[in-house]
Amino acid sequence: MMDTEPPYFDANSEPLAARIATGLHKIGLAMKQQAWQQANTAGLSATQGQILATLVAGGPLSGSELSERLGVTLPTISDSVRVLVEKTLVTKSPDPRHPRASLLTPTPKGAELGARARSWPEFMADAVQDLTPEEQRAFFAGIVKMIRMLQEQGLIPLTGMCVTCKHFRPNVRTGPAPHHCALVDAPLSSDQLRLDCQEHERASETARREVWEQFLRRR
Repeated sequence: MMDTEPPYFDANSEPLAARIATGLHKIGLAMKQQAWQQANTAGLSATQGQILATLVAGGPLSGSELSERLGVTLPTISDSVRVLVEKTLVTKSPDPRHPRASLLTPTPKGAELGARARSWPEFMADAVQDLTPEEQRAFFAGIVKMIRMLQEQGLIPLTGMCVTCKHFRPNVRTGPAPHHCALVDAPLSSDQLRLDCQEHERASETARREVWEQFLRRR
């Protein structure tokens, strides 16, 4: 009589999507732990380090802009900024765009710590180097899709990504660089898509949906 039992691991494994989620959770824990250790060494909280890093990359910014970019509540941003001002790592100045708001700018010492904070995730880049070029491209494509979905669900801030920007033109040509950035009038490949572009301008919901559908079409 033939054995009709399914292979052991077919019957005793979680779906692949669930195992990927578990893996991402483990990576997230590693990144959180690393950020906490690095921030503690610099005498900062992880949120304070993120604020300085964001101001170095795209500042001066208002508290509301920091809240949106970091996905952190405004009261939490305000508390962290207050400490950073007390430590003379950040200064406040009037925001000409909003009379009641302030622009936050890192001091020279704050900029130095912010530049260091921007390098905190670099240990992950070393791990990615173990992937083959083909694996890196597939991994990056998956990350773009996952982040875009999480952004559209409102679970992470909708900022920075080419695929949600009003300047992005997907699949407008054939060849290795099928996409186009209308802001700088230059072609770009899927490998060159940005996840955190400072020139990002959010497209409307309808435009984002249309761009995403066009992006998923392969020529």
